[in-house]
Amino acid sequence: MATPIRECLSRTIDQSRQAGATVLSAHVAERFGADTASFTPEEVSVRDYAWMCECDVFVPVLPVLDGTLLRTDGTHIELGWASALGRPIVGITDQPFAESASHLLKGLAQVAVATFFSAEEIAADPTLLVDGVLAALGRTRTAV
Repeated sequence: MATPIRECLSRTIDQSRQAGATVLSAHVAERFGADTASFTPEEVSVRDYAWMCECDVFVPVLPVLDGTLLRTDGTHIELGWASALGRPIVGITDQPFAESASHLLKGLAQVAVATFFSAEEIAADPTLLVDGVLAALGRTRTAV
């Protein structure tokens, strides 16, 4: 059975793909941890940094469990890369931020193009994620 965190990640990936996005994700590449041991730390670092350089927008999922932000070293390093490389950030985490979130995360929008939505908002209205990414890119939806 999938965990709520995996469900949120899978939903975000699916929504992005349905909107026509190319998803560069370690969760996908490593099959949600099943293949993680197949990669060396060096391979992961080089791959993930190359993806950050390639991406147009960084969409991190920062899950909250029982009111506490579940921190991951990788995601926080990627937040630093994204802001340093000038990549817009459209994050998914509780809003307002969980009390346990760091000052640097809470204040990120002061030094980077960063917008955050709650997982509940995105689950209720998946178009928010697409619209948030388009807005970060200075684009809007076009009728087809």
